[in-house]
Amino acid sequence: MLTALHCVPPQWDLVCASRWKVPLEQTTHLLGWTLGSITAGLACDRFGRRPTFLLSLALAVPVGLAVALAMNFLMVLVARLLFGAALAGAFLALYVARLELCEPPHRLGVTMVAGFFWIAGELLLPGLALLCRDWRVLQGAVTMILALLAACWWCPALLLESARWLLATQQLERARKTLQALAEDNWPQDSLLTELEALSEGSPQPRYHTVCEIFSTRVIWKNGVILGFAAFIGSGIRHCFTRNLAPHLPHFFSSYLVLVGTEVAACLFVCLTAERFGRRAILLLCTVLTGISSLLLLALTQYLLELIVLTLSVVGTAASHAVTMLSIFFASEVLPTVVRGAGLGLVVGASFVGKAAAPITAIPNSRGFFLHHVVFASFAILAVLSIMLLPESQGRNLPQSLQDGENQRRPPLFRQPPCEDHLPLLASHSIPHDYSRLAASTKRMLGSLDPPREM
Repeated sequence: MLTALHCVPPQWDLVCASRWKVPLEQTTHLLGWTLGSITAGLACDRFGRRPTFLLSLALAVPVGLAVALAMNFLMVLVARLLFGAALAGAFLALYVARLELCEPPHRLGVTMVAGFFWIAGELLLPGLALLCRDWRVLQGAVTMILALLAACWWCPALLLESARWLLATQQLERARKTLQALAEDNWPQDSLLTELEALSEGSPQPRYHTVCEIFSTRVIWKNGVILGFAAFIGSGIRHCFTRNLAPHLPHFFSSYLVLVGTEVAACLFVCLTAERFGRRAILLLCTVLTGISSLLLLALTQYLLELIVLTLSVVGTAASHAVTMLSIFFASEVLPTVVRGAGLGLVVGASFVGKAAAPITAIPNSRGFFLHHVVFASFAILAVLSIMLLPESQGRNLPQSLQDGENQRRPPLFRQPPCEDHLPLLASHSIPHDYSRLAASTKRMLGSLDPPREM
């Protein structure tokens, strides 16, 4: 909420000696996003993507009203924590469900389009804030929009459960119904029903996986830690660049629009390059740009021209946003379907932990900004080295099982990966033969998991 922090201090005298409560509210809200990301990730892998999304949206409405009607600062603090958690749950569940419906050539494009819608919302928010004037009215307006979204998304046709997750967890009857609903217009019904019925033979029991199983793996655990670390750095170091922009853009709305502009630039850059040169190479490039810009500003700010400082700050802001965005997307592609929700929740949670460190440096008389900058600049250099250990996911099918995730290997940095998905899922241009391969792959997976029957 843009205007909330400008209106709350005079209302509850959060100035002078009590001014530290303002960054505390910001940090609490961001920690709510961390908590919600982790909790929703666990729920996604146990109960499904669609139920988690709908429940998070439904919880966001009453909690949002509680923020608007809060009578004291403590109530605002608690309500904002829960509101952030509910929003994080909706964001994560929809992110995973959307990704799992896309073929490899379209995953990045669809995710970037969703990112542009997010940016469009950020651009509309200042105008809505100007119309509302009061932070309570603004919060109420945002909550009403969430209520309308929740009412619309309850329609099953708008958001089906992820067929990949249903197949990976052996919920074959539900997968059959979901695939049939998705494929009604793509294949002849007789051929489709034959393939779907073949999946349901034997009726195996659903098999769920927990986040603890990630800790027992080697490759999946390594990939998750590296990408979570990169997301943490990209989010945390961004404040170092935006603080250097403040003297040049003293007006609130001008600085806000510049920050949103850097997000647009980061989305466009990732969209145009990551599909051509690979996720790992572009993530490495953005991390290098972030680290170099940070080190130059840290060591030479007082000796550089203002134009150079401004340029480095803008480049660093855009590059750090690209690092965060691409780390989250990269993690969603390399984590296997059975633990994608929980693993991605940890990576997204790490990014919000990095964001939560920034408001602390805004506390009056705090000398923590320099230390904050030094630590994150050092971490950025370390991230450059660790990103080299990642596999490449461009053009490859999403890993389904833990074994698929463990089989990922690190290719040469500039080798062009194969662009064929060997496990297509319901593309509009797919043919029955492609779907038959999906069914055959699922049956082979189930056959390998079933114990041998006694004669």
